[in-house]
Amino acid sequence: MLRMEKITIFQLFLLICSFSTALLQSDSENEIISHLKQTESQTEGTGSLSDPQQRCTQDINAVLREMSASLGGLKVGMEYLQRDNEAKTKEIELLKEQYQAGTKEIELLKEQDQVQAAKIRKLEQQNQAQAEELISVKARANNTEDQVEVLSREGKEKRVAFSASLLASGGGHIGPFNTQRPLVFRNVVANIGNAYNPETGFFIAPVRGAYHFEFYLHGVGHASHGTGAVLVKNGNPVFIAWEHQPSYSVNPSNGLTLLLEIGDVVLLNQWQNSRIYDDQNHHTTFSGHLLFTM
Repeated sequence: MLRMEKITIFQLFLLICSFSTALLQSDSENEIISHLKQTESQTEGTGSLSDPQQRCTQDINAVLREMSASLGGLKVGMEYLQRDNEAKTKEIELLKEQYQAGTKEIELLKEQDQVQAAKIRKLEQQNQAQAEELISVKARANNTEDQVEVLSREGKEKRVAFSASLLASGGGHIGPFNTQRPLVFRNVVANIGNAYNPETGFFIAPVRGAYHFEFYLHGVGHASHGTGAVLVKNGNPVFIAWEHQPSYSVNPSNGLTLLLEIGDVVLLNQWQNSRIYDDQNHHTTFSGHLLFTM
Protein backbone atom coordinates (compact mmCIF):
# COMPACT_ATOMS: atom_id res chain seq x y z
CA MET A 1 0.00 0.00 0.00
CA LEU A 2 2.83 2.41 0.82
CA ARG A 3 4.42 1.76 -2.52
CA MET A 4 1.11 2.43 -4.32
CA GLU A 5 0.73 5.70 -2.40
CA LYS A 6 4.23 6.70 -3.46
CA ILE A 7 3.41 5.91 -7.14
CA THR A 8 0.17 7.92 -6.93
CA ILE A 9 1.98 10.89 -5.43
CA PHE A 10 4.62 10.65 -8.10
CA GLN A 11 1.97 10.59 -10.83
CA LEU A 12 0.28 13.54 -9.15
CA PHE A 13 3.59 15.39 -9.20
CA LEU A 14 3.97 14.73 -12.95
CA LEU A 15 0.46 15.94 -13.60
CA ILE A 16 1.06 19.11 -11.60
CA CYS A 17 4.26 19.73 -13.55
CA SER A 18 2.37 19.19 -16.82
CA PHE A 19 -0.35 21.50 -15.62
CA SER A 20 2.19 24.18 -14.75
CA THR A 21 3.76 23.86 -18.21
CA ALA A 22 0.32 24.12 -19.73
CA LEU A 23 -0.37 27.28 -17.74
CA LEU A 24 2.90 28.79 -18.95
CA GLN A 25 1.85 28.10 -22.51
CA SER A 26 -1.70 29.30 -21.98
CA ASP A 27 -0.98 32.91 -22.98
CA SER A 28 0.48 31.98 -26.37
CA GLU A 29 -2.25 29.42 -26.90
CA ASN A 30 -4.89 31.98 -26.02
CA GLU A 31 -3.44 34.26 -28.63
CA ILE A 32 -3.47 31.42 -31.17
CA ILE A 33 -7.06 30.57 -30.28
CA SER A 34 -8.07 34.20 -30.52
CA HIS A 35 -6.37 34.46 -33.89
CA LEU A 36 -8.00 31.23 -35.04
CA LYS A 37 -11.42 32.44 -33.93
CA GLN A 38 -10.93 35.68 -35.85
CA THR A 39 -9.76 33.72 -38.91
CA GLU A 40 -12.70 31.38 -38.53
CA SER A 41 -15.14 34.25 -38.38
CA GLN A 42 -13.56 35.80 -41.36
CA THR A 43 -13.67 32.49 -43.13
CA GLU A 44 -17.28 32.05 -42.28
CA GLY A 45 -17.85 35.49 -43.60
CA THR A 46 -15.97 34.88 -46.79
CA GLY A 47 -16.54 31.13 -46.95
CA SER A 48 -12.95 30.56 -48.08
CA LEU A 49 -11.34 28.83 -44.91
CA SER A 50 -9.54 25.67 -45.81
CA ASP A 51 -10.18 22.25 -44.21
CA PRO A 52 -6.68 21.83 -42.60
CA GLN A 53 -7.13 24.95 -40.60
CA GLN A 54 -10.47 23.70 -39.24
CA ARG A 55 -8.97 20.43 -38.21
CA CYS A 56 -6.15 22.23 -36.33
CA THR A 57 -8.64 24.30 -34.43
CA GLN A 58 -10.66 21.23 -33.50
CA ASP A 59 -7.52 19.44 -32.25
CA ILE A 60 -6.58 22.37 -30.07
CA ASN A 61 -10.06 22.45 -28.57
CA ALA A 62 -9.90 18.71 -27.84
CA VAL A 63 -6.54 19.16 -26.08
CA LEU A 64 -7.93 21.99 -23.99
CA ARG A 65 -10.97 19.94 -23.01
CA GLU A 66 -8.72 17.01 -22.04
CA MET A 67 -6.46 19.27 -19.99
CA SER A 68 -9.49 20.76 -18.24
CA ALA A 69 -10.76 17.28 -17.41
CA SER A 70 -7.29 16.30 -16.11
CA LEU A 71 -7.12 19.44 -14.02
CA GLY A 72 -10.51 18.63 -12.48
CA GLY A 73 -9.29 15.14 -11.67
CA LEU A 74 -6.15 16.56 -10.11
CA LYS A 75 -8.22 18.88 -7.94
CA VAL A 76 -10.36 15.99 -6.77
CA GLY A 77 -7.23 13.92 -6.01
CA MET A 78 -5.64 16.79 -4.13
CA GLU A 79 -8.78 17.29 -2.03
CA TYR A 80 -8.85 13.56 -1.24
CA LEU A 81 -5.17 13.57 -0.34
CA GLN A 82 -5.67 16.66 1.81
CA ARG A 83 -8.56 15.06 3.70
CA ASP A 84 -6.53 11.85 4.13
CA ASN A 85 -3.55 13.87 5.35
CA GLU A 86 -5.74 15.73 7.85
CA ALA A 87 -7.15 12.41 9.13
CA LYS A 88 -3.67 10.96 9.48
CA THR A 89 -2.51 14.14 11.22
CA LYS A 90 -5.37 13.84 13.72
CA GLU A 91 -4.52 10.16 14.23
CA ILE A 92 -0.87 11.07 14.81
CA GLU A 93 -1.90 13.75 17.34
CA LEU A 94 -4.12 11.22 19.11
CA LEU A 95 -1.26 8.73 19.21
CA LYS A 96 1.01 11.44 20.59
CA GLU A 97 -1.51 12.26 23.31
CA GLN A 98 -1.85 8.56 24.14
CA TYR A 99 1.94 8.23 24.20
CA GLN A 100 2.26 11.25 26.51
CA ALA A 101 -0.49 9.88 28.75
CA GLY A 102 1.28 6.52 28.80
CA THR A 103 4.58 8.23 29.61
CA LYS A 104 2.98 10.14 32.48
CA GLU A 105 1.42 6.91 33.78
CA ILE A 106 4.81 5.20 33.59
CA GLU A 107 6.42 8.09 35.49
CA LEU A 108 3.66 7.90 38.09
CA LEU A 109 4.19 4.14 38.42
CA LYS A 110 7.92 4.75 38.77
CA GLU A 111 7.29 7.28 41.55
CA GLN A 112 4.91 4.88 43.28
CA ASP A 113 7.49 2.11 42.91
CA GLN A 114 10.15 4.36 44.45
CA VAL A 115 7.81 5.19 47.34
CA GLN A 116 7.07 1.50 47.89
CA ALA A 117 10.78 0.70 47.71
CA ALA A 118 11.49 3.40 50.31
CA LYS A 119 8.75 1.97 52.56
CA ILE A 120 10.20 -1.52 52.15
CA ARG A 121 13.69 -0.27 53.04
CA LYS A 122 12.29 1.53 56.09
CA LEU A 123 10.42 -1.61 57.20
CA GLU A 124 13.56 -3.68 56.69
CA GLN A 125 15.54 -1.21 58.83
CA GLN A 126 12.85 -1.31 61.52
CA ASN A 127 12.80 -5.09 61.37
CA GLN A 128 16.60 -5.17 61.68
CA ALA A 129 16.47 -2.79 64.64
CA GLN A 130 13.77 -4.89 66.30
CA ALA A 131 15.78 -8.04 65.68
CA GLU A 132 18.85 -6.44 67.26
CA GLU A 133 16.75 -5.20 70.18
CA LEU A 134 15.27 -8.68 70.60
CA ILE A 135 18.76 -10.15 70.68
CA SER A 136 19.76 -7.56 73.28
CA VAL A 137 16.64 -8.30 75.35
CA LYS A 138 17.32 -12.02 75.16
CA ALA A 139 20.91 -11.43 76.24
CA ARG A 140 19.76 -9.28 79.16
CA ALA A 141 17.16 -11.87 80.06
CA ASN A 142 19.76 -14.63 80.02
CA ASN A 143 22.09 -12.46 82.08
CA THR A 144 19.28 -11.73 84.53
CA GLU A 145 18.48 -15.43 84.79
CA ASP A 146 22.13 -16.15 85.47
CA GLN A 147 22.23 -13.41 88.11
CA VAL A 148 19.05 -14.73 89.71
CA GLU A 149 20.51 -18.22 89.75
CA VAL A 150 23.76 -16.95 91.23
CA LEU A 151 21.94 -14.88 93.83
CA SER A 152 19.69 -17.81 94.63
CA ARG A 153 22.70 -20.07 95.02
CA GLU A 154 24.55 -17.45 97.02
CA GLY A 155 21.48 -16.84 99.13
CA LYS A 156 21.31 -20.50 99.97
CA GLU A 157 25.02 -20.63 100.67
CA LYS A 158 25.12 -17.35 102.63
CA ARG A 159 22.17 -17.72 104.97
CA VAL A 160 23.88 -17.34 108.31
CA ALA A 161 22.22 -17.09 111.74
CA PHE A 162 22.70 -18.66 115.17
CA SER A 163 21.37 -18.41 118.72
CA ALA A 164 22.53 -20.28 121.85
CA SER A 165 22.31 -20.17 125.64
CA LEU A 166 25.19 -20.71 128.07
CA LEU A 167 24.36 -24.05 129.77
CA ALA A 168 22.99 -27.13 128.04
CA SER A 169 21.58 -28.51 131.33
CA GLY A 170 21.50 -27.77 135.04
CA GLY A 171 22.16 -24.38 136.51
CA GLY A 172 24.76 -22.38 138.45
CA HIS A 173 27.41 -19.65 138.31
CA ILE A 174 30.46 -19.47 136.06
CA GLY A 175 33.42 -17.55 137.49
CA PRO A 176 34.92 -15.50 138.93
CA PHE A 177 38.31 -15.80 137.19
CA ASN A 178 41.38 -13.65 137.44
CA THR A 179 41.58 -13.19 133.64
CA GLN A 180 39.13 -13.07 130.78
CA ARG A 181 37.98 -16.44 129.51
CA PRO A 182 35.92 -17.41 126.45
CA LEU A 183 32.26 -18.17 127.12
CA VAL A 184 31.11 -21.33 125.35
CA PHE A 185 27.37 -21.29 124.67
CA ARG A 186 26.54 -24.95 124.44
CA ASN A 187 22.74 -24.97 124.20
CA VAL A 188 22.34 -24.20 120.47
CA VAL A 189 18.76 -23.56 119.30
CA ALA A 190 19.68 -22.39 115.77
CA ASN A 191 22.88 -22.58 113.74
CA ILE A 192 22.00 -21.84 110.08
CA GLY A 193 25.13 -22.02 107.97
CA ASN A 194 27.09 -23.69 110.81
CA ALA A 195 29.20 -20.60 111.38
CA TYR A 196 29.04 -20.96 115.23
CA ASN A 197 31.03 -23.71 116.99
CA PRO A 198 29.40 -24.85 120.28
CA GLU A 199 32.65 -26.59 121.31
CA THR A 200 34.83 -23.48 121.24
CA GLY A 201 32.28 -20.64 121.37
CA PHE A 202 33.80 -19.14 118.18
CA PHE A 203 31.74 -17.61 115.39
CA ILE A 204 33.73 -17.68 112.09
CA ALA A 205 32.42 -15.50 109.22
CA PRO A 206 31.82 -17.65 106.08
CA VAL A 207 31.40 -14.64 103.71
CA ARG A 208 32.30 -10.97 103.65
CA GLY A 209 29.35 -8.96 104.89
CA ALA A 210 27.58 -7.06 107.63
CA TYR A 211 26.70 -9.12 110.74
CA HIS A 212 24.60 -8.22 113.76
CA PHE A 213 25.29 -9.68 117.23
CA GLU A 214 23.41 -9.49 120.56
CA PHE A 215 24.31 -10.89 123.99
CA TYR A 216 22.29 -10.95 127.21
CA LEU A 217 23.79 -11.80 130.64
CA HIS A 218 22.21 -12.67 133.98
CA GLY A 219 23.78 -12.44 137.42
CA VAL A 220 22.97 -12.42 141.16
CA GLY A 221 24.06 -9.36 143.15
CA HIS A 222 27.30 -9.71 145.12
CA ALA A 223 29.39 -7.27 147.08
CA SER A 224 32.69 -8.24 145.44
CA HIS A 225 31.78 -9.55 141.99
CA GLY A 226 29.83 -7.96 139.16
CA THR A 227 28.41 -9.56 135.98
CA GLY A 228 29.97 -8.77 132.59
CA ALA A 229 31.30 -9.95 129.23
CA VAL A 230 33.02 -8.36 126.24
CA LEU A 231 32.55 -9.15 122.55
CA VAL A 232 35.90 -9.76 120.88
CA LYS A 233 36.72 -9.63 117.15
CA ASN A 234 39.94 -11.35 116.12
CA GLY A 235 41.26 -10.99 119.69
CA ASN A 236 40.33 -7.29 120.01
CA PRO A 237 37.58 -6.14 122.43
CA VAL A 238 34.74 -4.28 120.80
CA PHE A 239 31.64 -3.85 123.03
CA ILE A 240 31.17 -4.72 126.73
CA ALA A 241 28.10 -5.46 128.87
CA TRP A 242 28.69 -4.92 132.64
CA GLU A 243 26.59 -4.48 135.77
CA HIS A 244 27.44 -4.67 139.51
CA GLN A 245 25.29 -4.38 142.62
CA PRO A 246 25.49 -6.08 146.00
CA SER A 247 21.99 -7.64 145.90
CA TYR A 248 19.13 -8.60 143.66
CA SER A 249 19.54 -9.71 140.06
CA VAL A 250 21.48 -7.96 137.30
CA ASN A 251 20.92 -8.32 133.52
CA PRO A 252 23.53 -6.44 131.45
CA SER A 253 23.23 -6.71 127.64
CA ASN A 254 24.53 -5.17 124.44
CA GLY A 255 24.36 -5.48 120.66
CA LEU A 256 26.30 -4.31 117.60
CA THR A 257 26.82 -4.66 113.83
CA LEU A 258 30.22 -5.57 112.40
CA LEU A 259 31.69 -5.72 108.91
CA LEU A 260 33.48 -9.06 108.81
CA GLU A 261 35.80 -10.55 106.25
CA ILE A 262 35.80 -14.25 105.46
CA GLY A 263 37.48 -16.08 108.37
CA ASP A 264 37.07 -13.30 110.99
CA VAL A 265 36.43 -14.74 114.49
CA VAL A 266 33.88 -13.31 116.93
CA LEU A 267 33.31 -14.58 120.50
CA LEU A 268 32.35 -13.48 124.01
CA ASN A 269 34.95 -13.32 126.82
CA GLN A 270 33.77 -13.35 130.44
CA TRP A 271 35.04 -10.24 132.17
CA GLN A 272 37.69 -10.87 134.83
CA ASN A 273 36.49 -11.21 138.48
CA SER A 274 32.85 -11.51 137.37
CA ARG A 275 30.14 -14.09 137.84
CA ILE A 276 27.54 -15.15 135.25
CA TYR A 277 24.50 -17.28 136.01
CA ASP A 278 22.40 -19.58 133.83
CA ASP A 279 19.98 -22.48 134.30
CA GLN A 280 17.19 -24.32 132.51
CA ASN A 281 15.44 -20.97 131.95
CA HIS A 282 18.32 -19.85 129.68
CA HIS A 283 18.93 -16.36 131.05
CA THR A 284 22.33 -15.86 129.36
CA THR A 285 22.31 -15.98 125.55
CA PHE A 286 24.44 -15.09 122.52
CA SER A 287 22.95 -14.57 119.01
CA GLY A 288 24.09 -13.31 115.59
CA HIS A 289 23.10 -13.31 111.94
CA LEU A 290 24.23 -12.06 108.51
CA LEU A 291 22.44 -8.88 107.43
CA PHE A 292 23.77 -8.78 103.85
CA THR A 293 26.88 -9.66 101.90
CA MET A 294 29.39 -7.08 100.69
